[in-house]
Amino acid sequence: MASGQLFSKQTQALFYNYKQLPIQRMLDFDFLCGREIPSVAGIINPGSEGFQKLFFGQEEIAIPVHSSIKEACKAHPTADVFINFASFRSAFASSMDALKQPTIRVIAIIAEGVPEGDTKKLIAYARANNKVIIGPATVGGIQAGAFKIGDTAGTLENIVESKLYRPGSVGFVSKSGGMSNELYRIISRTTDGIYEGIAIGGDVFPGSTLSDHVLRYQNIPQIKMVVVLGELGGRDEYSLVEALKQGRVTKPVVAWVSGTCARLFKSEVQFGHAGAKSGGDMESAQAKNSALQGAGALVPTSFEGLEPLIKETYTNLVEQGVIIPIPDFQPPPVPQDLNAAIKAGKVRAPTHIISTICDDRGEEATYAGVRMSALFEADKGVGDVISLLWFKRSLPSYCTKFIEMCIMLCADHGPCVSGAHNTIVTARAGKDLVSCLVSGLLTIGPRFGGAIDDAARYFKDACDKALTPYDYVEAMKKKGIRVPGIGHRIKSADNKDKRVELLINYGRTYFPSVKYLEYALQVEKYTLTKANNLVLNVDGCIGSLFLDLLVSSAMFTQQEIDEIVEIGYLNGLFVLARTIGLIGHTFDQKRLKQPLYRHPWEDVLYTK
Repeated sequence: MASGQLFSKQTQALFYNYKQLPIQRMLDFDFLCGREIPSVAGIINPGSEGFQKLFFGQEEIAIPVHSSIKEACKAHPTADVFINFASFRSAFASSMDALKQPTIRVIAIIAEGVPEGDTKKLIAYARANNKVIIGPATVGGIQAGAFKIGDTAGTLENIVESKLYRPGSVGFVSKSGGMSNELYRIISRTTDGIYEGIAIGGDVFPGSTLSDHVLRYQNIPQIKMVVVLGELGGRDEYSLVEALKQGRVTKPVVAWVSGTCARLFKSEVQFGHAGAKSGGDMESAQAKNSALQGAGALVPTSFEGLEPLIKETYTNLVEQGVIIPIPDFQPPPVPQDLNAAIKAGKVRAPTHIISTICDDRGEEATYAGVRMSALFEADKGVGDVISLLWFKRSLPSYCTKFIEMCIMLCADHGPCVSGAHNTIVTARAGKDLVSCLVSGLLTIGPRFGGAIDDAARYFKDACDKALTPYDYVEAMKKKGIRVPGIGHRIKSADNKDKRVELLINYGRTYFPSVKYLEYALQVEKYTLTKANNLVLNVDGCIGSLFLDLLVSSAMFTQQEIDEIVEIGYLNGLFVLARTIGLIGHTFDQKRLKQPLYRHPWEDVLYTK
């Protein structure tokens, strides 16, 4: 066991099993104390590597994450404290691994319920190698103004109230982490505060004992008096009794063993800690308090008497000149986290994303305010989902059926079109699904599948202006613009596109009005006088019919219709539909195990 001070303002730790809040509390304490370097040098998360972002005051820092204890110790050779937040199941293996690292000097084991046999092995190894274990079942320890372990001392408010941001003159040791917080407050009210505080843990076999730490305090000049808080159960306090009797501890020791109320119960009582139960008269709180008092410790008659006794002892030492009270000062304010400040109503913060189409915060996600389950209850389909997520309203069934028709008819158009070709080549190169899909989608544009918006835009403008098909087509020709939605590489007046025929029949049958479709067909009639393949293609048909849907449904304002066309909603239909086919081509090529594609040189014109 170490014979003096465990921590300093330069102490750094390795934190095992990442927990954001305890680490951030350590870093906030560092800032409060004016440390120049963070007390957490590295984090160990088995199987993970990289960095974790945390705050050191106002500065955001990246703390390295290592996959093993050995790697972390090698990367941070000056970090000599190991804070183990592993579960009780793995605490032994990780603690033993850390103890065997030459750079590790102190280990804090936070977990409760570590098997006693495992704890004994850890204790034996630590004592044989002059290392210190705090715990198991501990909150840790603290050196005021220098270093703290994990959640020791609780919140920043408690730390400030307890004056833990600067060293005092009192050494404190306890079994209980929760009661430590209470004693830190009591000691700060009655003295100039603690210099160091340790919670050894409440298990039956703690890695270090009350007397281990009191004997250390005897060798730390800055500590002028000691406060000890024990509890019933076990015989740890008797080793302190022996140290006092032998004169190994000469500094004033104020002690109290809690659990005196146990005698009021007829049967044995198990208090909160595994070790907090009396196994006989000698393990009772009364017997321990009596023994400590007999050995020279200052023991009150009750817990209520502990605070005035600490104050009296401290005052006597000040009067004797043993203690020169350490002056207090106002610590720097630790910046508050944004979420906490917002919750407290101290700041307003703008959001970074706006969403009006979906809300996933409740028990069930909603699409434009409609519960997902309601869609199934009403036997709705993909067209209804698109109407909610794209248009933010429930469109009539003939509209949603039209949307589904567009998706079905445009899902694929064979392996020879540019999008499918690109996807097939990419799939045969062994690429993943997303890469194959994207390679095909990126070909969509004015010349392939991306003319729906332009067709709708130009047909609408010409129709609204009452231009004749002749005036419209010739005006486009003068501008050097091909008429969007007109023309096909294969289809012609003699070889009609069946998809277009299906859409025209559906629109004329179910839509209240097909004004824009009829105008597009009049344009086709004129363009066919120029060439047999200048037919209304599927892009032009969908574009004109979608205009009719938007207008005749009476569910959209003119401004909304213009915005829908301008943003690119209609091309979105083709992208969504063709995604189905491109995925199909990807799976087809992979299923067929096709080799890498190389274009035949016979199909290339080589020229200068």
